[in-house]
Amino acid sequence: MPILAERMPIVLSAMPTNKRERQRENRAKKLEEQKKQERMQKLRKRATQFAVIVAILAAALVLPTILSDGDDSTTTSTTTAEATSVSTTSVPQVRPVDYEGYRAQPTACGAEAPPPVTEMTFAAPVDQEIAPDATVAATIATSCGEIFAELDPSIAPETVNSFVFLAREGYFDGSVFHRIVPDFVIQGGDPTAVGNGGPGYFVPDEFPEAGFVYERGVLAMANSGVNSTGSQFFVVTGDDAGLQNTFSVFGNVVDSDATLDRITSVELVGRDGTALTEQSLPLETVYVESVSIEVDG
Repeated sequence: MPILAERMPIVLSAMPTNKRERQRENRAKKLEEQKKQERMQKLRKRATQFAVIVAILAAALVLPTILSDGDDSTTTSTTTAEATSVSTTSVPQVRPVDYEGYRAQPTACGAEAPPPVTEMTFAAPVDQEIAPDATVAATIATSCGEIFAELDPSIAPETVNSFVFLAREGYFDGSVFHRIVPDFVIQGGDPTAVGNGGPGYFVPDEFPEAGFVYERGVLAMANSGVNSTGSQFFVVTGDDAGLQNTFSVFGNVVDSDATLDRITSVELVGRDGTALTEQSLPLETVYVESVSIEVDG
């Protein structure tokens, strides 16, 4: 008993000391875990902020660019900020991504859809025997009215010949304007409506002189680089598209402001459905119903 009596105080005095040590250790662990969680939260917050910044920077590069899908007739290279001035709309569940998508949605301006486009492929354009000084007029009938264009074979004989050939073959009939950007351009001439369609051949480049201004009404060919012009064309709808002289100009649109305004008034959505991309996909389809040609001289 004396021995037990002598040992009891030692044991009893040791128990609270160990308990306090465990409590301190637990508090230290909890504090360390809390600090760890705070550090992780800060890292996640910084990562999110960085991702947002990257997305904004990427959007800034995408917005002013005429889309290029590596095809024979999709435009590239523009530095204009006017391409960011676009219509907005709620993101639909289905966006037009090909010709069938355009056929499935409403026709713009209350018009009826024309017969479907007929995809054609040619080895080369047939010579239309157009003199350099000839007066060439093209009437592009669209869902929103007619676009009247004066083609100039004196500055772009190869381009005018190809456009006239394709028009007379009915190549453009039933196709769509697959890219619409208010105060910038409307782009068509691709039977696939994807942005990489073409007639099966390339047209030699006939670029204007350096310093040329692609102003409202200019009619030019889209491309994806040097010697890649095909069938896709665009009409400038802004005062200055800010493009470099790397797109063959073959005419001008005249007396067609009302039609251009109606076309650029359709609802648009970004190509990936977000506000960070250029909104250029029309949610109502603007068809090229037909293209008629008149040559005098």
